Amino acid sequence: MSETDTAAQTFAERLAAVRARVAAACARAGRAPEEVRILPVGKTHGPEVIAEAVEAGVTCIGENRVQEARQKAPLCPSGIEWHLIGHLQSNKVRPAVDLFCMMHAVDSLRLAQRIDAVCGEAGKTMPVCLQVNVSGEASKFGMPPEDVPGALESAGSLMNIDVVGLMTIPPFTPEPADARPFFRRLRELRDRSAAETGVMLPELSMGMSRDFEVAVEEGATVIRPGTVLFGKRGGQRGGA
Repeated sequence: MSETDTAAQTFAERLAAVRARVAAACARAGRAPEEVRILPVGKTHGPEVIAEAVEAGVTCIGENRVQEARQKAPLCPSGIEWHLIGHLQSNKVRPAVDLFCMMHAVDSLRLAQRIDAVCGEAGKTMPVCLQVNVSGEASKFGMPPEDVPGALESAGSLMNIDVVGLMTIPPFTPEPADARPFFRRLRELRDRSAAETGVMLPELSMGMSRDFEVAVEEGATVIRPGTVLFGKRGGQRGGA
């Protein structure tokens, strides 16, 4: 389908197309489509676009930046679950805890400890995914794979966060299938870490607009499509 055809569709039609592609990927992998949650990424898109997504049945929205989400959320329909999928600076933890119901990119134990402390003050428990830099790229956030078991053990003593899974962003590759080894590494790391630490990690947050089908085939439970649902935007990269 051309970009012109996609642009002419309603959000509901684009969402249905993504769901169909998820279902086909699940069939290839012997999985149930219900195992995969679609988290539309609304980065740079305004409240009116988010409202169209909600009208189409979307209940969760992913955002990359705390400040953008804080400005946007009051103008959007109520009842949305906001997920933070981008890098979180320590000085933004407090407003992030106030707004978001899940954080997908906790990239260090120190950040996890800070989130835990703020959640304790707020009387809130925050589900989080540890972001892992499976590719080893210097330009990407995320802890090295070898640090994950230790981080899981240390995070087990934190009372106000719940580490529910792992997240990654693979290198940009010419073909979506070229991202497969990175998604597979995250799944294998999750399985090894669970066996070593006894910490069950049901969530694998991986896959964006161009490669989510490959991610689903490799075990993704949360995919983060943006462009394929909301259309193009300026300066994109990260969680879409």
